[in-house]
Amino acid sequence: MRRTVSRRAAVVRTVAAAASVASLTLLLGACGADKGAESPAKGAGASAGASAKGEEPAAKTLTAAELEKAALAQGDVTTHQVVNGTKADEVPPGAVKTDKPECKPLLDAASAVPVGKPAAKVLRKAVQKPEKMKVDPTASAEDKAKAGLDALSQPVTADVLASYDGKGAQEGYAAYAKAAEACAGGFGGEQAGEKLAFTKVVPDAVTGGDEAQGWTIAMKADGTEVLTKLAVVRKGNTLATFYTISLGGTVKEQPASLIAAQVKKLG
Repeated sequence: MRRTVSRRAAVVRTVAAAASVASLTLLLGACGADKGAESPAKGAGASAGASAKGEEPAAKTLTAAELEKAALAQGDVTTHQVVNGTKADEVPPGAVKTDKPECKPLLDAASAVPVGKPAAKVLRKAVQKPEKMKVDPTASAEDKAKAGLDALSQPVTADVLASYDGKGAQEGYAAYAKAAEACAGGFGGEQAGEKLAFTKVVPDAVTGGDEAQGWTIAMKADGTEVLTKLAVVRKGNTLATFYTISLGGTVKEQPASLIAAQVKKLG
């Protein structure tokens, strides 16, 4: 079991770190999911997007400061606890490898690494709040530990915003689609020396922004299939990627409320 959790954490070490930080916050605050959670706007852009309708107006390339302002902050979405990424979360160059070069955009996304050469980037880490989480101050140490483990099993998402010059965002968006199609049957990878095996990539329905697409990505961990989620949304010259994993097992659905809140903040 320990080895399985280790491999899941290796898929996106930044997200795994977020799980412990944000879940501890949930545990100490005895938080539950708030009512009235955001939902995706009806009629939001699908994968066909605005680009299918013709040439888009010139879009602004956001600076690092503008991306920071546009990125989610704690309180922007009621269904998730949000924390900022740090320098320590960045994956070193060369730490992410794959046996199929055409699949690298997918493994990069799973490692919170933006595709191509962005002009600027920011990272947010978000853990989904449990629907109910009550911690009795008089509970036993065992019960408190169990509550903490339950919180750690909540889906955790790496939300990466990256801005591009020229057609970089459109090209990056297309690179994810190309990689998903080419690697539908699976691929192997390595992150910081940890061997990874992805078995399939299946399209998901995702909406938002000018273009949006998503996938379920299955990986094998000690003989057990684990399902993770990847969503990519383009808004003008900015790409937002959302990679979701659960240290407790399979992720059942895309973080729709988180995606909707982030796209809304991008304007």
